[in-house]
Amino acid sequence: MSTQQIPVVVLAGFLGAGKTTLLNQLLRSARGTRIGVMVNDFGDIGIDAMTVAGQVGSTVSLGNGCLCCAVDAGELDEYLEVLTRPELRLDVIVIEASGLAEPQELVRMILASDNARTVYGGLVEVVDAAEFAATRTRHPETDRHLAVADLVVVNKADRVAAEELRAVRETVTGLAPRAAVVEAAHGRIDPELLFDRVVPDGEIAGQMSIEDVLYGDDDPHAHPHAHYDTVSLGTSVPLHPRRLMAFLDSRPEGLYRLKGFVDFGAADPDHRYAVHAVGRFLRFYPEPWPAGEERLTQLVLIGSGVDAAALRKELAACEQNGPEDIPEEHSMWGVLRYVQQPEVDGAEPDEAPSV
Repeated sequence: MSTQQIPVVVLAGFLGAGKTTLLNQLLRSARGTRIGVMVNDFGDIGIDAMTVAGQVGSTVSLGNGCLCCAVDAGELDEYLEVLTRPELRLDVIVIEASGLAEPQELVRMILASDNARTVYGGLVEVVDAAEFAATRTRHPETDRHLAVADLVVVNKADRVAAEELRAVRETVTGLAPRAAVVEAAHGRIDPELLFDRVVPDGEIAGQMSIEDVLYGDDDPHAHPHAHYDTVSLGTSVPLHPRRLMAFLDSRPEGLYRLKGFVDFGAADPDHRYAVHAVGRFLRFYPEPWPAGEERLTQLVLIGSGVDAAALRKELAACEQNGPEDIPEEHSMWGVLRYVQQPEVDGAEPDEAPSV
């Protein structure tokens, strides 16, 4: 199976939290990245300069290679088939859930999909820092939604005092113990938090794009992007499968994404393992080693509030320590639990987050 599956990200949050603003910012800042947008809502929905007015079942172009569909939840699988057609060459699909939707139902549908070209990309819950207490009063289900989120964006952080923002963040962190929590103003988060941004020719990774200049924040004092941390590992020493799985099973709060390739050495000398993790979701993809390529483990970890030094130390402890540390028979079983296999008699081999 190709490792180039398209991540499907669910963007949720109650009315007025800033989901559409965040989505528009992603569309503007992710130049070179082809984004498919699915809007699970009815009525007038503003996406950039285009308005979808109750056109359920329609697909329109947003320019820059991006597409938008307005769909009912029951049509999710049908439109995943549309958006994952190879000729569209989309890099990511974002589903903007209705403000009154049950996001965990959308997540279940993605995980249950038979579409082999997609992979779960995480549940992002957007909350309004200025209206957070009122939202919890009006919508008691807020707490339940936060509990299953992989990433929480505390939006409109510029509209509250520092002490109030700190209190909101502490409450959110308590309600979403497994999620990374980031603060943002005007829905501005770095696309790298959600997906791998394709850098256009001539642009340097990390530089401010012309869209950033033209569509900057209304408030000049607002921070442009939510803060996150990136930890990278590159080593020619194979990793021990049991120790790596122990690390992954206990990965810390705030660690949102993990991606890269793993060399398990003698435990499976014929394959390298591409790895994709978001929140508690984890999947491995074995593939033959490319001819002539050096055997390396290369991992990138992305999160908020993580201890980079501690993560590097824990990953270094997963390395095999010479000939006396050869992985024992069956040591790969823990890894293989997270390798997608063809369904047999209705079995569901994938480990999926509880939602």
